[in-house]
Amino acid sequence: MGNLTTDTIWQILDLVKDPEIPVVSVVEMGLIRSVGLDGETVIITMTPTFAGCPALQVMQREITNRLHQGGVREVRVQITFSPPWSTDWITPLARQKLKDFGLAPPPRHAGRIDLALSTAVACPYCNSENTSLKNDFGPTLCRAIYVCNNCQQPFEYFKPL
Repeated sequence: MGNLTTDTIWQILDLVKDPEIPVVSVVEMGLIRSVGLDGETVIITMTPTFAGCPALQVMQREITNRLHQGGVREVRVQITFSPPWSTDWITPLARQKLKDFGLAPPPRHAGRIDLALSTAVACPYCNSENTSLKNDFGPTLCRAIYVCNNCQQPFEYFKPL
C-alpha cells in the first residue's frame, strides 16, 4: 500500500460513480460514511440509499476494484443502516450535477421531511416552480415524475429522504 493516505483513498472513491446516476460519485451522494485503515486493510463504511438498494453489490465491487487499481491489496466494505441515509448528505456540487443531468435535486430538510414534501419542485431545465406531479413512482423508488407547465419538459424529481 506504500504511503497511501486517507485523503488519497477519498479521491479514489470519488471516481466510483453511482450506478443509477452516473454523473455523481458515491462520495458526492454521501454514501461513504468513513474511511479507515486496519494494518494493510482499507475499511470503507457505506450507507446505501435504502436497505433493498439493487445497486449495492455493484457499488461494493466498483469500490473494491478502484482501490485495488490504486494499490490497495485488502479492502473491506462495511454496510451500515444507522443512521439511515438522507438526501441531506448529497453535496452541493452533486445537487448541481443532478440538476444539469435533468434530475430535480431534493431540497435540504434537516429531518423535516413533511416540509420538504410540501415544497414546490423546480424544473431542472427552466427553474420554473410551475410544475405538476404526474407519477409518485419513477424508475426507482426514490424518484417521482413531474412535468413543467412552463417549458412542457417532463423530468424526474429525486424525492427527499
